[in-house]
Amino acid sequence: MSHSAAGAPVVDKMSTLGRGLAALEWRRYIIYVAFLVVFLFFAITLGDSGFLSQNNLLNIFRQTATISVIAVGMTFVIACAEIDLSVGSIAGLSSVVSAMTIASYGLIPGIIAGLAVGAVVGATNGALVSLLGIPSFLVTLGMLGIAFGIAQWITASAPQPILDDTFNTIFGGGDIGPIPGLMIWMLLAVTVGAVVLNRTRFGRQVLATGGNRTAAEFTGVNTKRIKFSVLLISGLAAAVAGMLYAGRLQSGRFQWGAGDELSAIAAVILGGTSLFGGSGAIVGTLMGALLIGLINNGLILAGLDSSQQQVIRGVIIILAVALARKK
Repeated sequence: MSHSAAGAPVVDKMSTLGRGLAALEWRRYIIYVAFLVVFLFFAITLGDSGFLSQNNLLNIFRQTATISVIAVGMTFVIACAEIDLSVGSIAGLSSVVSAMTIASYGLIPGIIAGLAVGAVVGATNGALVSLLGIPSFLVTLGMLGIAFGIAQWITASAPQPILDDTFNTIFGGGDIGPIPGLMIWMLLAVTVGAVVLNRTRFGRQVLATGGNRTAAEFTGVNTKRIKFSVLLISGLAAAVAGMLYAGRLQSGRFQWGAGDELSAIAAVILGGTSLFGGSGAIVGTLMGALLIGLINNGLILAGLDSSQQQVIRGVIIILAVALARKK
């Protein structure tokens, strides 16, 4: 009798541990399951509409690439328990500054100018958050309006054509064999991001800062420098995305990137990064971005208008996040 009583707590503990592990694994892989389910659904229902054609499948990657690049930078920010709402506007401003600089000074100055936009805005965000202690939500919300307004102001709302074929080929317009150039950029961003976050001291410090800032400081992590760095990285990633928009569409416009901050944040959260910091999954972020791209593509092929697409996209994202976070 006593033997049974002694064994019961052990059995209960093992059972609880087993359930906990099962739930953890389920939540970790929900994004892959969701992607597969949505893909199969569209493959069956939209097979006659060209969904499975090679051109359409490559289009999904092309349309997802810019969001993926932004979302890689956003993963670092959210893993650090911060947020960056300015990325879409940075992309638009970067695209027009690159276009205008290329028109006046040529290719290399144009690329440098585009990256400089991301560096300056990202560093400004980082300084205001880390040095002055202003919440990143408020800083980047303000910067969203500033960057968007500057881009619209300096162009007088007019598109800025890019006639440099080299720029257009490198940044999104060209293909390497059957592989779109944009896909190469996307894979490069994901690979670099995954290595930095998972395999470097900086990556560990980002996760430590997001998980428990006080504890991180006690272990010698300069959390102010880390917060500054992740917002700088996010700004640079957004600037690259802006130039990818410009290269693919052969023009800089202040509207490029508008609303991308929400898609990027959704991709990061869908991919398994905690909105409260302390964890990050770059490959999961890529899958989150691909899922959003897949949904957008399927809804367009299904003939839904943009308002209906917005509603269904919102519902799917809420459901997916709710499932991924269910205890």
